[in-house]
Amino acid sequence: MSPAPVVLAAVPTLFGPDGELDRDANRALYKLIAGLLDGMLVAGTTGEFPALDDDERLWLAEQALAEAGPDRVIVHIGAPDARHAARLARAAVALGARRIAAITPYYLPARPDELVTHYRSVREAAPGAELYAYIFPERTGLTVSPSLLADAARAADLAGAKISGSASADLAGYVAAAPGLRIFSGNDADPWATTRAGGEGVISGRSSAYPELYAALVKDPSYQEQLDRVVTLGASIGRLKHALRARGLAGTAARMTVDPPDPQLAAAIEAEVAALP
Repeated sequence: MSPAPVVLAAVPTLFGPDGELDRDANRALYKLIAGLLDGMLVAGTTGEFPALDDDERLWLAEQALAEAGPDRVIVHIGAPDARHAARLARAAVALGARRIAAITPYYLPARPDELVTHYRSVREAAPGAELYAYIFPERTGLTVSPSLLADAARAADLAGAKISGSASADLAGYVAAAPGLRIFSGNDADPWATTRAGGEGVISGRSSAYPELYAALVKDPSYQEQLDRVVTLGASIGRLKHALRARGLAGTAARMTVDPPDPQLAAAIEAEVAALP
């Protein structure tokens, strides 16, 4: 049998009605996740990082580190340019982060050598931290093949990678191309399938809203049937925030376009929240 999957929550950033950080709600969410899952990734895609100021990203990192500890938090410091990512990397490490992730360059295309240089620059800014590449072609416009990830891993001493979107369909290819790296899938629909493919586990948006279900599934794969129902509800930020509101954690305010549920889907989300283990 495959080893049990590691589950890290890709946490949303929670805002008040005025669009500012809901500091109490974010701390409460981090505390909930720290008590149930293997850890969390902060200020990633689900966290609406492009809409966050640098000081907000670092405040969120500091709170997550305080709740879960540096070995259970990956701080996303990604930016479209290496200079910005490196600056955030240095600041995150100064706060006590030991694990950081950086999405690939985005908006403008990047040649393979530029991608490698991007990660080498981040590594030089944070020489002692575990560094994870974050590959998400639908969000960045950049396709990173397994062999190119392996090149970047050697050049920048990567610890692992998060593989999201269409790239996650070739998870086994990334595992084979870069042996020794901790490869996480952004596809959280079936965590056990990730470990069967040789991956470490999932970095999961859904698990931030349904952590009890993922915690149960790691111990008992029969909970996959319940997860299958949750998967049909979608995993947009708006839908995850509705689930968190149903839990009483926060409102549904967002800074970006996040695909909120219609009334029928909202009711289905609330029913699944009520049915959590």
